[in-house]
Amino acid sequence: MANVRIQYYGHACFKVSTEKGSAVFDPYEDGSVPGTTLPRNMEADAVFCSHDHHDHNGTERVKLTGRSCPFDVSFLTVPHDDANGKKRGFCRITFLEAGGITVAHLGDLGRLPEEKEYEKLSQADVLLMPCAGYYTIDAGQTKEMLGKLKKPSLKILMHYREGEQGYDVQRSISEVMKIIPEVHRMQETEITVDARDVPDQVITLRPLQAE
Repeated sequence: MANVRIQYYGHACFKVSTEKGSAVFDPYEDGSVPGTTLPRNMEADAVFCSHDHHDHNGTERVKLTGRSCPFDVSFLTVPHDDANGKKRGFCRITFLEAGGITVAHLGDLGRLPEEKEYEKLSQADVLLMPCAGYYTIDAGQTKEMLGKLKKPSLKILMHYREGEQGYDVQRSISEVMKIIPEVHRMQETEITVDARDVPDQVITLRPLQAE
């Protein structure tokens, strides 16, 4: 069994690390997300982008180590909107598994999952979930999802507005919490998850930014 370290860099960007290596989800290009800038020294064994938009595919911001990806990887293609992809196309949910723990990054999921998708999502121990609407599912839909997941898991919210960070069209995290009051706001920029004792919580992390 492994421990997985999850670091949050704002918007939909996370770094997932084990003792065997690391991967980054959805790095954003400089200037693509108001109020956010990635650190200059990001490095990983692999980079995964949910879709080809500037705020999710800034692969040049992450230096690859040249080592092989330490995770077993699988994908699930879902609409980026509520019109079966006709508005914004499609994006990928990415599943990373290592040492008995699975992390799912939901990308810019634009509609509630179908039953077969819930089955796949319910296999994850950690879910990185959008919640603030307009480009993704909104807080009400996220709350509905929380009630349909079939196993205890850690849910980390992403893709919301906070202060000067994020898009004006998104709900702020304080607005999200009025709809999902069980959210626990952590002041840390990262969390380490033990595969033997995954907390059944909904949390936010403080984004780690360039100095």
